[in-house]
This record gives sequence, C-alpha cells and structure tokens, in this order.
Amino acid sequence: MSRRSLLGLIVLAAVLAVTPFLVPNSYYLDIVIRMAINAVIVLSLNLLVGYAGQISLGHAGFVGIGAYASAVLPTHFGWHPLPALAAGALAAGVLALLVARPILRLKGHYLAMATLGLGIIINIVIRNEAAWTGGPDGMPVPSMGLFGFDLMSDRQWYWVVAAVLLLGVWGALNLIDSPFGRALRGLHGSEIASQVVGIDVPRFKTTIFVLSAVVASIMGSILAHYVGFVTPDVANFFHSIELVTMVVVGGMASVFGSVLGAVLLTALPQALATFEGWEIVVFGAILMLCMIFLPRGLVPTLAARLRLEN
Repeated sequence: MSRRSLLGLIVLAAVLAVTPFLVPNSYYLDIVIRMAINAVIVLSLNLLVGYAGQISLGHAGFVGIGAYASAVLPTHFGWHPLPALAAGALAAGVLALLVARPILRLKGHYLAMATLGLGIIINIVIRNEAAWTGGPDGMPVPSMGLFGFDLMSDRQWYWVVAAVLLLGVWGALNLIDSPFGRALRGLHGSEIASQVVGIDVPRFKTTIFVLSAVVASIMGSILAHYVGFVTPDVANFFHSIELVTMVVVGGMASVFGSVLGAVLLTALPQALATFEGWEIVVFGAILMLCMIFLPRGLVPTLAARLRLEN
C-alpha cells in the first residue's frame, strides 16, 4: 500500500470515528449507514468495472440474493442470520462462477446486455416466488445477532457497517497494489497484451466477478437486517444503474472515488426532496454536469488537477 493510500485510509478512519457524534439525529445517522453500505457495494463493483474493465448492469441482483437469503432462510427454515448470510454469499458466488465464463467472453454492449439480463432474471424470480419471498410486497427480515445480542439501535449498526467499510477499503487498496491488482489493470488496458505476457485472462475476470458478487451479497444481507424488511426493488434494474452511476461519478478505478460516489449519490436524493417532483430533473442535470466537467469522475479528475497545479 502506498503512503498516499495509507494516509487516505487514516483520514477515512478518523472521519468514521467522529461521524456518529456529529450527526444531529437518527434520521441523518440512518442516511450515513446507508452511505456506508452502498460504499462497500460500489467498491466491489468498481473492482470489476473500473479496474478489470468488465461492465455489469445486473449487480443489484447479487445484492438481492444476499438480502433474500437473510430473509427466507431464518423465516422459513429457522436459520441463524450469520449462516444465512454465508449461504447467500455462497449462492451468489456459485451463480457468478457458473455464468462468468460465458458472459465475460462478451465485450462492450453485448456484455452489458448479458449482465442486465442476469439481474432481470434474479429480480423476476424474487417477484414470482411469492410463497417464499412475499412477492412484490416483500417480507420482514429477523434482527441480526452478534456475540449474544441483537443489533437493534442505529448506533450499533453504524459501528458494524463502519468497520466493514474500513475493512473493505483496506482490502481493496491492498488488492489493487498486489500482482492480482496489476493483472486486473493490465487486462483492462488490453486483454491481448495481457495474454501475451502470460496472464490467464479468463481466470482473472472470473475471479473478480465472483469476488464482486460475493461482497454485494454480503452487503445485501447487512442491508436487509438493518432495515428489517426487504422488497424486490433491492434487486431491480434501477438499483443496478444507481450503483454503476456511483462508480462513474466517484471515479472509475478509484477506491476512495467509490466511497465518495456512494456518499454523494445516497445523500443527493434526500437533499433534492424539497424540489417537489422536479428532483429527478435536478438529479439528472447534476449528473450531466459532472460528466461534462469531471469526465473521469470526481476523485481522479480533482487529483489530476491538483497534481498539475503543484
């Protein structure tokens, strides 16, 4: 890990440590918790999209698998939440492994359409299996138990998701500085050149796709337990697009950009609620301006400009 990355990790840890003492009430703490959950999901997606160059428009499907595993298994089969979370992550990983080879052979918009189709299939299954999932109305999720007590208060959940976010950022920073991360950046630049230097391109693409799916599933389970209720919207197409937008706005191939993108786009709809029906228009205009003036995303563009000024 570079000195700059270590400094960024320390700053993030400091911000996470003081945030719960600065937010004025539970409403804002709830938004901060959702920011942290989204940040980990976006971080995993950025490893796939930003570093490996493999677009995914169905990532919310893996979030849905984790969320519904944590709802269905404890409710219908009496599982403890932690094994249910692990089972959801395993199911997402196995599904990603099974579809990775055929899907990741595709490129460009063909790959985008294939991943979109995968996400839509997962969403349709969740909606249609109403006897198990509650159908379009969703279903309640039991509380999460850790070390003999249930996580109930927002403050308890904050420290859990803050620790997960910090661990996720630390892991991603080490991953991208490892030989594996360098291989990912290589195949993003040119798959043919990567094959020439001996990189097993299909294996690396499959591995990062499975890893990204597993992390998304785990965070889907955490989100479901935190909210206490889950609906098929967690796995729909619009949620997938929202996640990709967070990657793009924060910065492709940027760990801290993933965090910033998730923070901004989780908070922005709440901030625009006062526009009474025009919030979607304003939201779209803000995104459009970001893409015009910050085409590489917020963090990479600002970092490049600061380097030029220095």
